[in-house]
Amino acid sequence: MRLKVRRLWRAIKRDLPIQFGYEQLTSYGGLELVRRYFQLIELNARIRRALGKHAGGDYGCTHLVLLVIGLLVVGARRLQHLRYLANDSLFARFCGLSRIPSDRTVVNWLKQFTQTSLRALLRLNSELLFEQIQKLGLRRLTIDLDGTVIRTGSKVAWAARGFNPHHPKDPSYYPLLAHLAQTGQILRLKNRPGNVHDSKGAERFVRELIGDIRARLGRALKLEFRMDAAFFQQNLLKLLARLGCFYAVKVPFCQWTGVKALVAAQPRWTAVAADIDGFETRLELARWGLELRVVVYRKQVHHLSPKNYQLDLFSPDDGYFEYSAVATNLTLTPRALWYFAAGRGAQEKTFAELKGEFALDVVPTNHYGANSAWQQLSILAHNLMRSFQLHSTLATPKPRSRKRTYSYRIASMKTLRFLLINRAARLARISGRKVLRFSSNPATETLYERVTDHLAA
Repeated sequence: MRLKVRRLWRAIKRDLPIQFGYEQLTSYGGLELVRRYFQLIELNARIRRALGKHAGGDYGCTHLVLLVIGLLVVGARRLQHLRYLANDSLFARFCGLSRIPSDRTVVNWLKQFTQTSLRALLRLNSELLFEQIQKLGLRRLTIDLDGTVIRTGSKVAWAARGFNPHHPKDPSYYPLLAHLAQTGQILRLKNRPGNVHDSKGAERFVRELIGDIRARLGRALKLEFRMDAAFFQQNLLKLLARLGCFYAVKVPFCQWTGVKALVAAQPRWTAVAADIDGFETRLELARWGLELRVVVYRKQVHHLSPKNYQLDLFSPDDGYFEYSAVATNLTLTPRALWYFAAGRGAQEKTFAELKGEFALDVVPTNHYGANSAWQQLSILAHNLMRSFQLHSTLATPKPRSRKRTYSYRIASMKTLRFLLINRAARLARISGRKVLRFSSNPATETLYERVTDHLAA
């Protein structure tokens, strides 16, 4: 039946009055599914065991940890946003509270974190992540090591002016992160002042990480590390070789490494991929007592290379080249090694999501311990939401990639909020029992039933 065009229109003659009342409404109906997942993995009991000795005031440490995780999950970025969630009944139920604390209460709690309680948070994250790895049955862990800059205010403790090309005068933190390529989760984070070198403390960081992994998952698991040129350090390379780990590390084109001379003396290059040539060589570093397998690559570009250098022996008529070199103890061919080293760039997507969706780049206080605790809670919330997708079948397996990046198709947090979490609902009482009621929508109903059935199973 054909409708008249006039029936498609609607006359709007006046503004709707805006009123506020005590309604049992929520803007985050999907939090109930997330709460069921947390109940399934016994998150409350784990937090209580890990932080039992850490003071939590009248609200309790367990509830405050859940409060910060819930705050990040719904998309809030600052503790001041708690006042806009104060009357959301489902958010309070998610935290296990009947009254939401003020932002000042949470700040005072964060300031009570010490190195001991920060290590307890780190162990909690590791415990949950190692269980996830065991369930997935991963035989190989590809770990990307890198730092990221977090701008701070001028009065923030332990912040310092360092390498920040976009804001060179601003103090910052420079945390070091270990990124698990297969799931996009963060294995470990260590906060540092902004004026340190990228590899500062990396040897101890890696040694402790490898020790934790092997203590929990055994020595049969293959460990691969990917790092940029800042981590081309003698102690780090020897540590990985001694512990039987594999690595692919970018080699800096410094004078003492001799890579530039090897490139200039190389008469023949072998095609690796489109517009990419390479050759394999042995690099002797006498001052380190090391002999490394190094593969050198050049990529043809049609502009003056902004990085590394341009060798004089090449004429501008032949085009310009960007050079890179990778030191490795893997038995990959130069072509496979190129893709493997390029896969390290996938961690930038994870860092972007951590900063944009989980407020890793937010500095809530001037206190170093509180800011470090916020970072640990940020990666804990990120890892839990990745595990939630993997557990509830929202994440689906991907075909194997030569870059060895994500093994699963995982929705971004922005997508997950739109599809699942930020759904308006009403807490109704039907036949003496509370019920969470949504507006009828077939797509939402199908998705919720799928997740609910899988969690119940």
